[in-house]
Amino acid sequence: MSSTQMKNEHIAYTDTGSGDPVVMIHCSSTCAREWQDLCETLNADFRSITLDQWGCGKSDPWGGQAKFTLASEAAPIVNVIREIGTPVHLVGHSYGGGVALKIARENPELVLSLTLIEPSSFHLLAGDPRDAGLLSEITTLANAVTDAVSSGNYWQGTEQFVNYWSGAGAWAAMPHKLQMKLSQTLGKVILDFRALINEQAELGDYANITCPVLVLCGEYARGPSRRIVEILAGAFQCVTLQMIPPGVTSRHLLQIQLNTNTTNGIKLPSHEVRLRNVDINGREPRCSPRPDG
Repeated sequence: MSSTQMKNEHIAYTDTGSGDPVVMIHCSSTCAREWQDLCETLNADFRSITLDQWGCGKSDPWGGQAKFTLASEAAPIVNVIREIGTPVHLVGHSYGGGVALKIARENPELVLSLTLIEPSSFHLLAGDPRDAGLLSEITTLANAVTDAVSSGNYWQGTEQFVNYWSGAGAWAAMPHKLQMKLSQTLGKVILDFRALINEQAELGDYANITCPVLVLCGEYARGPSRRIVEILAGAFQCVTLQMIPPGVTSRHLLQIQLNTNTTNGIKLPSHEVRLRNVDINGREPRCSPRPDG
């Protein structure tokens, strides 16, 4: 595993395969191994780069010398992309999708295509008063997780986090070892929540993303995630929306099932996604300039 240095800290990443580079950004509470099986699929045709975010996997924890923002998470990833020396296909899941949007918005010249899997760009829910209830749903969860950490009850906070995204009973069904591992990530989860909610960007700020964009969303996604997907599906010049049907992956934190069990092909440059024995009835790409306003 390689690493990129940010001052005195290191961010770990893997670099395998050959071909056009694909950079994958994982969700909260996981690590680069989220993409392991997808990398095995891609490596015959693509160069696969997966990073452990701050405090995840083999990366150093966030040093705490400044306020943590999406820019803090994006900086080492941009470093790696610049070290690659050529534009990349950028893939992000959940929190990783929010980070990927940040990178593409501020560095469009570095991104060949953008694939977003239920991106948790919660700040976009602040743009329309009709979305206030959905934003409140997320801030209530973030506050509950923060309170749990403040009291030292990490298990309660992790249970609330997991059950919100994966359904009631998901936490109780987990092996004890996995519960222990996830509960240790809760402090970083709080930073992720705050970075997503407090990002200082409006929908119009993403207008400079002109590369092909693929947005994936499960049929059973939570309300805030579905609404963010709807917002983004109308925001880009060249966009494809793919709804993933029940039975393929049904919950936000189970996206790994899409990667490990069902993906038998992904052509990132043209954004064609094929799932084994499953037909995806997504929208056709809309690749024309958006009207002003």
